[in-house]
Amino acid sequence: MNILRIHSSARGTEAASYQLSQLIVDQWLSQLGDTAVAIDDLHADSLPHPDAPYSAALRGGEDPAEADGSLPLSDQLISQLRAADALILAAPMHNFTVPSALKAWIDHVVRIRHTFVATAEGKVGTLSDRPVYVAISTGGRLRGGRQPDFMTPYLKAVLEVIGLHQVQFFYVESTAMPDPQLRQAAWQQAVAEVKAHFA
Repeated sequence: MNILRIHSSARGTEAASYQLSQLIVDQWLSQLGDTAVAIDDLHADSLPHPDAPYSAALRGGEDPAEADGSLPLSDQLISQLRAADALILAAPMHNFTVPSALKAWIDHVVRIRHTFVATAEGKVGTLSDRPVYVAISTGGRLRGGRQPDFMTPYLKAVLEVIGLHQVQFFYVESTAMPDPQLRQAAWQQAVAEVKAHFA
């Protein structure tokens, strides 16, 4: 099994979202037993955003004969996603939604004629469905209506556009709270929810 993990926090492996994603990996692997698993890690923080040649290719009816600008990178990221049996997204919530690093990855892989087609009924994904786990960290309280959450519905919608419907979200909240006991309690809640899912 090949697991693709996209992590997009500037804090790298020290980020709460990454640590939550690692907990997901560990719990999942414990279920898989002797299954051989390869984890392909990509830190999206280093990705450039799509550029002018990419935009021009989207407007045309077909891809250019020679890929230019960020198009080769987009091709590479799409191939990497296609090869994955499962996808894990690890991301902090920035201003109620996805960080720009994750948005750059999304913009590269959500691409007409490659991961979806446009029909009279709307966009139809062309990727085969597979498990997707999303590990989200928030500095404050999210659930209970404490702050808006545009990240969860956005990710659900954009993943469905390319054919990914088996999406499970996990959250670790209060990571920026000054009270260490509150932060620890929030982490323990996240751990309990992940373990309950894979029990």
